[in-house]
Amino acid sequence: MTIENDLTGRVILVTGASRGIGYATARELGRRGAHVVAVARTVGGLEELDDEINAAGGSATLVPLDLRDFDAIDRLGATIFERFKKLDGLVGNAAMLGTITPLGHMRPAEFERLFALNVTVNFRLVRSFDLLLRQSNAARVVFLTAGPLVKANPYFGPYHATKAALETLAAAYAAEMKSTSVKINAFHPGPLRTRLRVAGWPGEDPAQQRPPETVAPAIADLLSPAYAYTGMLIDFPTGTTEKLLGAG
Repeated sequence: MTIENDLTGRVILVTGASRGIGYATARELGRRGAHVVAVARTVGGLEELDDEINAAGGSATLVPLDLRDFDAIDRLGATIFERFKKLDGLVGNAAMLGTITPLGHMRPAEFERLFALNVTVNFRLVRSFDLLLRQSNAARVVFLTAGPLVKANPYFGPYHATKAALETLAAAYAAEMKSTSVKINAFHPGPLRTRLRVAGWPGEDPAQQRPPETVAPAIADLLSPAYAYTGMLIDFPTGTTEKLLGAG
């Protein structure tokens, strides 16, 4: 770990932190010295994460929360302000795949739940934490997405639509914050050995995919004050970085 990637004293919130990419990223952030605010519904996974972070000498605050309880997100923002007075980083990782099905077959209620978690939750996080991010000397925001210029693959339409919407929100937020020290970027991890991947590609051998720990250091790097770019899409599989569509 270089001095530039030392996150000691920084407060970083990670959603979907009880498993997969969120878990691995939160653990890496804790290892680098950040105080991790770990948000997820699964209490057991959060407790395991807390044990690992503490064992590595880090610290965490566990927040068992269904993020679709939007009022609870507002209360969390108030709590973070009371305790820390700032937020140095936000990782918008929590997401669901939804049913792989033709558009005409998806139930409206499921479509709405998909957009609520993958898009609206991230808007509500920005709305609740915007002032806290501005209080940091170098806040960094990273949203997890599905790939460069998200493609609308057959049967994955609703999921890809949510990620396209999320990238647009990220680009707009980055443009709005251009005159501040807050940097906003999107990160595409590529295929990994996660529950979401298994649900979408059930015939695939999970052992053939890389574990989530593979991308955690790269995501943590984006949370460092040393990372000075904003409005970018970082594509981990290809190692390329490009402007988010519409980021200017």
